[in-house]
Amino acid sequence: MHYIKKEFEEAIKEIANQEELKQLKAKFLGKKGRLTELFKQMANLENEQKKEFGKNINKLKSYIEETIIAKQKEISEFIKKKSLEEEAIDITLPSRRKEFGAVHPITKTIMEIEDIFRSMGFDVEFGYEIEYDLYNFEMLNIPKEHPARDMQDTFYINDNVLLRTHTSPTQIRVMKEKKPPVMFISPGKVYRRDSDITHSPMFHQIEGLLIDKDIHFSDLKGVLSEFLRMFFGDVPVRFRPSYFPFTEPSAEVDIGCIICKGEGCRVCSHTGFLEVLGCGMVHPNVLRNVNYPEEYNGFAFGLGIERFAMLKYGIDNIKLFFENDTRFLKQFSF
Repeated sequence: MHYIKKEFEEAIKEIANQEELKQLKAKFLGKKGRLTELFKQMANLENEQKKEFGKNINKLKSYIEETIIAKQKEISEFIKKKSLEEEAIDITLPSRRKEFGAVHPITKTIMEIEDIFRSMGFDVEFGYEIEYDLYNFEMLNIPKEHPARDMQDTFYINDNVLLRTHTSPTQIRVMKEKKPPVMFISPGKVYRRDSDITHSPMFHQIEGLLIDKDIHFSDLKGVLSEFLRMFFGDVPVRFRPSYFPFTEPSAEVDIGCIICKGEGCRVCSHTGFLEVLGCGMVHPNVLRNVNYPEEYNGFAFGLGIERFAMLKYGIDNIKLFFENDTRFLKQFSF
């Protein structure tokens, strides 16, 4: 028994890490270890000898266990000390700069537009990106074979389901669920099969709708003129006649070019004005499609978020919105 103790003491001196200590413990205290072999020898002893032999084995076992625990603490302390020495902090060095994220310019623009319209009393509603043809076209006074469908080259999932081409279907969904008056904007992604240097097949729009009694085109002009003033600053605003199937009369809205201040440049095609949104009085057929009473009327408008963001922040390449280059995004962290 003394030779096992001596063997253990010699072996533990060579232990340098926890893995070696684990193997040493198994060698002496494991199921097939040296002490197990001693216990097996008891079967060959007389009863009186067994008592003394067993007592000595247990004493040796306790000694080995205590020595192993002490060795574990010694190794742990050594590792901790070494780690602290290697990872010592020089408090005279400058601190590491924390990198903060930034709100994407598209999101930032949407939030700013929402804040402006909320201040005017508009709610914010959200529609579905996968939409029925019924809501995207037919109930908006764009029946099948209508030429206006050619203006919006559509991603169809099947004959009746598509990726919405504008946020206008939210108009129909809200009006079918809520009685007039209604007053809301609806931001979101829209999709068209249109991809070139100035367009993306996925982009963002905000739709606006106000339905109440005794609403006139002058109300529309007042709301949009004030919105554009709050967003772009003191810029000239003009309304030009246009055509949309779901509004009548319809108009395009221009602002004085914020690049050249109206003097004429490449961005505004030397006209001094930039087109920024479309609008009009809601077509009577649309109101009939949602069963609104005849005494109600209203106006609707829609704008492209990418265009507003590019004008607001002086961005000249639409691809920058989708590349997620951190050098570009950091500019919007202030």
